[in-house]
Amino acid sequence: MTVIVVSGTGTEIGKTVTTAAVAAVALAAGRSVAVLKGTQTGVAPGEPGDAQEVARLAGEAVTTLELARFPEPLAPNTAARRAGLEPVRPADVADAAAKLATEHDLVLVEGAGGLLVRLDDEGGTLADTARLLGAPVLVVATAGLGTLNATTLTTEALRARGIEQLGVVVGSWPAAPDLASRCNLADLPEASGRRLLGAIPAGSGTLEGPDFRTRSGSWLGPELGGTWNGAAFTEREAPAAWSAEGARER
Repeated sequence: MTVIVVSGTGTEIGKTVTTAAVAAVALAAGRSVAVLKGTQTGVAPGEPGDAQEVARLAGEAVTTLELARFPEPLAPNTAARRAGLEPVRPADVADAAAKLATEHDLVLVEGAGGLLVRLDDEGGTLADTARLLGAPVLVVATAGLGTLNATTLTTEALRARGIEQLGVVVGSWPAAPDLASRCNLADLPEASGRRLLGAIPAGSGTLEGPDFRTRSGSWLGPELGGTWNGAAFTEREAPAAWSAEGARER
């Protein structure tokens, strides 16, 4: 795959850290990597945005590109309108990603918010960008209560548009998961119709770059170049948590 679109079931769920982990693993394998952030919202001029955070974690060898920045933490089209600036349209992101793909082995396109957040006043979305590129979408989901519905809705939106879904990565796996999180490890593959492709430990974004790069391969499955074993992880973190027998044992 030359281009992967990274979307989420919502905002602040670990898309940037997941993007950084995928980039770090690819760089370690000798691939050239670019990360494209079409629209950055909620970050002031001069402050590091998501693309810069990916470079901090994954390594300076990654090429980063941000097409536009709007200061208020709002949906991209709303933030652009309030700033009096032109929005970034799906075709703009697709064109930039296609150009990067001619120069890199892997291009990661990180979205803003969820899959169907409006990018412009015409209703363009990240899903439209993926469709224009013919690129698969990696879905980043939360671990806890509510994630099954959000993941199912995202999956159905992709399927309705004929867009390939790679699978699901849990963007922030808690150190002490509650019952809902443990059960969701078994239920997320059914909700999404795809295998879990990884789980990023909560707090991984606070690591220093070298430590992050050393660990990142253990958080992602072989489909993303890592060594994470979903079946073993589920057995370790949620043994029988979703069954009545498991509940009685607890």
